[in-house]
Amino acid sequence: MILQQMLLKTINSKLTIKAALLVCFISFNIINAQEIIDDETPTQAEQPKDSVVNKSRIKADGVAAVVGDFIILESDLDREIAQLKAQGADLKDLTRCELFGSLLESKLYAHQAIQDSVLVNELYISQTTDQQIQGILAQTQGDMQGLLEFYKKDSEEALREEMNEINKNRYLAQEMQSKITGDIEVTPEEVRTFFNEIPEDERPIFGTELKLAQIVVIPEVTEEAKQAVIDQLKEFKTDIEENGSSFITKAIFYSQDGSKSDGGKLPTMNRKQPRMVKEFRDVVFSMQEGEISEPFETDFGYHIVFLEKIRGQEYDVRHILLRPELTQDAIQKAKDEIDEVRAKIVDGSLTFADAAREFSDEKETKFEGGQLTNPTTQDFNFELTRMEPELYSQIQNLKDGEISEVLQDEDRVNRIKFKILTVTDRLDDHKADFAKDYLKIKNLALQDKQVQEIAKWQKKTIVDTYIKINGEYKDCDFQSNWLKK
Repeated sequence: MILQQMLLKTINSKLTIKAALLVCFISFNIINAQEIIDDETPTQAEQPKDSVVNKSRIKADGVAAVVGDFIILESDLDREIAQLKAQGADLKDLTRCELFGSLLESKLYAHQAIQDSVLVNELYISQTTDQQIQGILAQTQGDMQGLLEFYKKDSEEALREEMNEINKNRYLAQEMQSKITGDIEVTPEEVRTFFNEIPEDERPIFGTELKLAQIVVIPEVTEEAKQAVIDQLKEFKTDIEENGSSFITKAIFYSQDGSKSDGGKLPTMNRKQPRMVKEFRDVVFSMQEGEISEPFETDFGYHIVFLEKIRGQEYDVRHILLRPELTQDAIQKAKDEIDEVRAKIVDGSLTFADAAREFSDEKETKFEGGQLTNPTTQDFNFELTRMEPELYSQIQNLKDGEISEVLQDEDRVNRIKFKILTVTDRLDDHKADFAKDYLKIKNLALQDKQVQEIAKWQKKTIVDTYIKINGEYKDCDFQSNWLKK
């Protein structure tokens, strides 16, 4: 159901809102496990299908459904609807049955993932819970007591334990979905067939799209600054190995990335699921347990790594990251360079594309004449209404062919960089065109194929799984055969 809604949302804006809310609902649901009790719903007048309402219940908090190993309580849906409303969600187009059906679906995925022995990254789960709690507290002025009252918990520890369990189940559901659809591909002929089968008057309208290009100049780090951090990291290594100093303490005091607060602890690395950059992986996977590496370089700076534990394919590591200092001279030199490049483009002595190829320090774009690639569609087109707010703010006032002023920016790798942007092409609102919009149509065709595969899997798995729907939810007109009629 979720993938079907994801597909439809591209074609229908109303369904876009609906699908987004369903995803939001599943992402934040919290389930309280209790003993299974018999369905005690009293006899009541016949209700129209899919019209569950809130009415007084005999049970204080009975079991609304059981899906395999998972119990869903009647209070869960009420609490999540309240949470969505508190976040400003518009629920007028969503029924309780639709929300409840999405919850059943997520539990079916998680249950089957457990049966298939899908592995869980416990550190990832813990970090996700931390981020969620901090995010909620940031919106409530740090009101932990209010948060505990909302979730009816008597301590932060109890709340974290429950959220960890739910994040684990959500992780399992996501992994199960990936397992079902991960190997699905579409051929060009399948894409063409999919497009041709959409009636002319039902083909999606794509909004205004822009093609953008940029030139980036990054201040150069001196060799002296690089050597300084290498020497400092070597001193840390010697102090730890020869004098018994603590790696964790040094990471807390000196490391220049987000892991410093946890003593340089990084997510568990797995040989079969590489997530770190290649230079980092190459060092870690060549080390012995308990070893501290020599300083080495990645795009993020210079590191030393402490390999705490090897557990089969999994490696527990800590690191200390230092970034060489940028001098004011280097910063000013970069600024002067991009000012000069912009002046040459404006006076016509150099085209933007040629300037990008010659002067830009951004290797991902320079050889394309500075053209930016949309990370979502993997083409050069950016739909105006879906552009990242930061990028939109930088180009919103640009006319076609106009060059922006020099902008100072930063990213994960570079603390300071200077750039200029231009709009190289504009395509106004238009009905989907096979040639112009091939990549978007291919994505829709892929989603359609995934929907079909999910539907087949779900139909079979519902039959093979113990499922019990209680009380008023028996009157729902579910898309899937949860009632096993």
